[in-house]
Amino acid sequence: MTTAQPLDVQPTPLALLLLGRESDPRSERGVECPGDLPAASDPDLVERARAAKAKLGDKVFVLGHHYQRDEVIEFADVTGDSFKLARDAAARPDAEYIVFCGVHFMAESADILTTDAQQVVLPDLAAGCSMADMATAEQVAECWDVLTEAGIADVTVPVSYMNSSADIKAFTGERGGTICTSSNAERALTWAFEQGEKVLFLPDQHLGRNTAVRDMGMSLEDCVVYNPHRPNGGLTAEELRAAKMILWRGHCSVHGRFSLDSVNDVRERIPGVNVLVHPECRHEVVAAADYVGSTEYIIKALEAAPAGSKWAIGTELNLVRRLANRFASEGKEIVFLDKTVCFCSTMNRIDLPHLVWALESLAEGKVVNRIQVDPEVARYSKLALERMLALP
Repeated sequence: MTTAQPLDVQPTPLALLLLGRESDPRSERGVECPGDLPAASDPDLVERARAAKAKLGDKVFVLGHHYQRDEVIEFADVTGDSFKLARDAAARPDAEYIVFCGVHFMAESADILTTDAQQVVLPDLAAGCSMADMATAEQVAECWDVLTEAGIADVTVPVSYMNSSADIKAFTGERGGTICTSSNAERALTWAFEQGEKVLFLPDQHLGRNTAVRDMGMSLEDCVVYNPHRPNGGLTAEELRAAKMILWRGHCSVHGRFSLDSVNDVRERIPGVNVLVHPECRHEVVAAADYVGSTEYIIKALEAAPAGSKWAIGTELNLVRRLANRFASEGKEIVFLDKTVCFCSTMNRIDLPHLVWALESLAEGKVVNRIQVDPEVARYSKLALERMLALP
């Protein structure tokens, strides 16, 4: 039986690029994992977290995203991806406090979907999302003006990834579009093309391209990339009119790291390995992989995998390591796709010290770091989310 190895990396400066301490010239431009991991937690914090959570009882509901540290996941009432967690929160209307151990846009979605009587707390307000930040309301409004000038706005349907700010979700809802997740992107795009001739896909270009080309049979020539930092997005009116998919120039700072070299290298090192990647990876990585799917898909695929099988996973390291440890007893060898290790830096800002502070504050009757979406923004965001829920 093969001995499972959670990580296939060496603790060298090149192999361990922890959140901006070093750089990797092979990675996608703009992917530098900024920030730093908080210090290791004091063991006493575990007991403090348990005591505060017990004191709050049913008043608090703790959500833990799959990419969170193990020490945080331990105290989550439910785990999942961003949309599953937001729906789980909405399904618990009796919980006065929703503590979202994730990033800012996720907490916004929970606030949009929960009742006015519930209060959503993000343990660290610095836990943002670089992808979501790559599309601002002002930039997207300017893009729509460009599409209007090109004469195509009235036949373009916006589709925004769940990993976007409430402002972008509201823009999408107000203009007749829908939200999608990495699980239902194909259904969302199919619906959008029934409403119009073109799609403006925000903010992750890779998920949009991979879904259109890999899943729906479009060509790469059907896709153009709108760069908000260039005049008119760096595109001519003719290029916009010819395109079916107008992709926003955004990406995930973790999934953008994986390269075709990563795939080729792991196949050489581990004969018979199955390469399984998230659709936020670059197109050439997705094309070279054996399996492609959302975070939930990745987990289910490994659950169903036969004992002794070998897997290289292209997604966030905390989840890969957790899955490697979980399935080690079944002889499943699970490794990180790239030798270069990169955590999601903003997700890792939610650590046990911040969680304990949030829980103890709530136990004392003090609400900290509450996330509140403007009512008008929430109204249009919810409209876009409801359109997604109504997808066939």
